[in-house]
Amino acid sequence: MGQLRVEPGDGPFGATVVGVDLGSPIDPDRAAELRAAWLRHQVLVFPGQDLTFEQLEAAARAFGPIGEDPYFRAIPGQPHVVALTREADETAPLFADVWHSDWSFLASPPAGTMLHAVEVPPVGGDTLFADQYGAWASLPADLRERVDGRLGIHSARRGYARSGLYGDRDVGRSMAIVASDDALATQLHPLVRIHPETGRPALFCSLAYTIGVDGMDEDEGNALLGELFAHLAHPEHVLRHRWEPGMVVLWDNRCLLHAATGGYEGHRRELHRLTIAERAPAE
Repeated sequence: MGQLRVEPGDGPFGATVVGVDLGSPIDPDRAAELRAAWLRHQVLVFPGQDLTFEQLEAAARAFGPIGEDPYFRAIPGQPHVVALTREADETAPLFADVWHSDWSFLASPPAGTMLHAVEVPPVGGDTLFADQYGAWASLPADLRERVDGRLGIHSARRGYARSGLYGDRDVGRSMAIVASDDALATQLHPLVRIHPETGRPALFCSLAYTIGVDGMDEDEGNALLGELFAHLAHPEHVLRHRWEPGMVVLWDNRCLLHAATGGYEGHRRELHRLTIAERAPAE
């Protein structure tokens, strides 16, 4: 087993992992070491990884069981791997450019997401991450009191219902999105969520998936959410990640939001994705 180095970046969170070949089997001791680094740094970057689909999935399983990816059609022959693609001449609206935590509308949202960069444009296409530990810690005291104990109403309807952004009116998109009125369902989660492994509180809401506040009427709930949305991605809590071919990035959905950026018109971009579910308590 090679020498592993975890090199923190210049920002408030995130680290690059050197000395790990994710294409080789990851033994339990190395997996535990990597998982501890992930929980500590929230985003791990593994540069220079030349991986098959099977190797990518095996690397993801070192961090937990494979999670659910609703509303995406997986790559044929690869039931768990989704291709996030945008063709060079594509004119559909940019995908996932609104702050969100992946699939927060599920009863048990994914713990993490892993992306492998297959084709990277020479400009643009960065991913932004926002630290929700920091967003909660810096929340003004009066707003913190109004939020604590409240439940947010999460739903996929804005994006994945047939009437949503990626629904029946969405044409010319290269990604395999399968919209459904199942997306109209709702799920409650605390607006301040305690991370199940670190025990730290983090804001857990987003413009993409949080549509109201339980126990508040629509206007009151939207007003409260608007204050949170204005706060959750202050620049001091945001990391901009620049992709390189072969790079694997793993992030923690329980304490981070993320958003895509554009700026690569005329260039193709493709990343392969898996989500990682929560581990069983006994593990």
